[in-house]
Amino acid sequence: PVHGVVFDTMVASYVIDPDQKHNMDDLAKKYLNYSPIPLSALLGTKKEAKKIFDVDLEKLKDYSAEDADITFRLYQKLKTLLDDAGLNDLAERIEFPLIEVLSDMELSGVKIDTSALQEFSFELEKLTINLTEEIYAIAGEEFNINSPQQLQKILYGNLRLQPTRKTKTGYSTDAQTLEDLQDAHPIIPAILKFRQVTKLKSTYADALPKLIEPSTQRIHTSFNQTIASTGRLSSVDPNLQNIPIRTEMGKEIRKAFVPSDKNHILISLDYSQIELRILAAYCGDEFLQESFRKGLDIHASTAARVFQVELDKITPDMRRKAKEVNFGIIYGIGAFGLKNRLGITQTEAKNIIDSYFMTFPGIRQFIDKCINFAKEHGYAETMMKRRRFLPNITSRNAAVRQFEERVAVNMPIQGSAADMIKLAMISIQKELKRLQVKTRMVLQVHDELLFDAPRDEAEELIPVIKRLMEEAMPLSIPLVAEAGKGENWLEAH
Repeated sequence: PVHGVVFDTMVASYVIDPDQKHNMDDLAKKYLNYSPIPLSALLGTKKEAKKIFDVDLEKLKDYSAEDADITFRLYQKLKTLLDDAGLNDLAERIEFPLIEVLSDMELSGVKIDTSALQEFSFELEKLTINLTEEIYAIAGEEFNINSPQQLQKILYGNLRLQPTRKTKTGYSTDAQTLEDLQDAHPIIPAILKFRQVTKLKSTYADALPKLIEPSTQRIHTSFNQTIASTGRLSSVDPNLQNIPIRTEMGKEIRKAFVPSDKNHILISLDYSQIELRILAAYCGDEFLQESFRKGLDIHASTAARVFQVELDKITPDMRRKAKEVNFGIIYGIGAFGLKNRLGITQTEAKNIIDSYFMTFPGIRQFIDKCINFAKEHGYAETMMKRRRFLPNITSRNAAVRQFEERVAVNMPIQGSAADMIKLAMISIQKELKRLQVKTRMVLQVHDELLFDAPRDEAEELIPVIKRLMEEAMPLSIPLVAEAGKGENWLEAH
């Protein structure tokens, strides 16, 4: 077990400025004006690379002693910088204690049902063949669907579709471009589905079984604590943050994550609409706050206000539009973006957004306040004072400036949500150890935590975990964590 972490130079660097490089060599150059011996000087590179055991002991001694010395010097420098910037609380309350939690989760790992994945891979293979034939039939010829050059020729040459974005090698065929063209031709939805199916097959159905550790028979993802600028965690080998959960096929992947044995069950707890709740707490809008206090359907009650109809007269389409605006506002959506998401005219999209800001003036004020704060200080910050620097917030280039303005609004919300779940993870792990239970926290994905629990512990622990999540970072409105349990991740969620 990892015990006694007092300070971590990489994590401290991330707290000070999430967008700088955090490895020791780069930090030494930046803060100590010193270039350490690179590992490649000892081991060599590529085919000629030696094992560490074969390195001359004298050279290894110098390298190792320098590593320890530089780490300590960086600790002294970064500790002062944390103090000066008022970031000690963030480092010592959240980021440093989290190291121990993440190491425990990585060691615990999570079990995978390989036979279910093999079966799913076979289904995806059949679907790929069918989609390939469908695309060839629509195009009138066979071509390499995965080749951007060949796809450009088919879409913009043969089918004469109107390109929306240019790249160095012609016109773009990326996901965003194809989604913008979705209604332009029947070939587009087929290509998008083909990409989704092939990605699910290669990234998850085929890859996950190969990542099982033979000694534990589990998958041990690596959590990245120093990557995302917002403070969110990410994961690699495998990346579990990107499993599409809104599609039926994506759900099949979750179905393959199972408890460690028949005596265990999976428990999932997920923050409900956490970013909207943080927005409501930040902007102080009375209507939004009241809706959450009363436990109303926030998207339906928003639709009732924006479209000026009674709550019981709200149609599913009205709710859908209100939901897109509610979430889109956090990410700085404009009329053009809303038009594409909802498949409506730009005028209608503009009217909905205008009506939204008239209905919720507190949100408009919050957006202006975030942008002005970032312009004045050069960074955006969360409730826990986590910072993201925005050096181009006053740029003369409109596109660059507008991007940073969107970040200035989004960072306080998304970053505060990241801080909240990290605080919850720390207090939950502490409580599980205090209770001396066998339940293990095994995964964190966005606003959700997954636990592998003995069946006789599950019922007792769900209310404990739920309470700790809801009390992690108190807001002026209630927080809600929704709990579920099941024989696989999908069922639990």
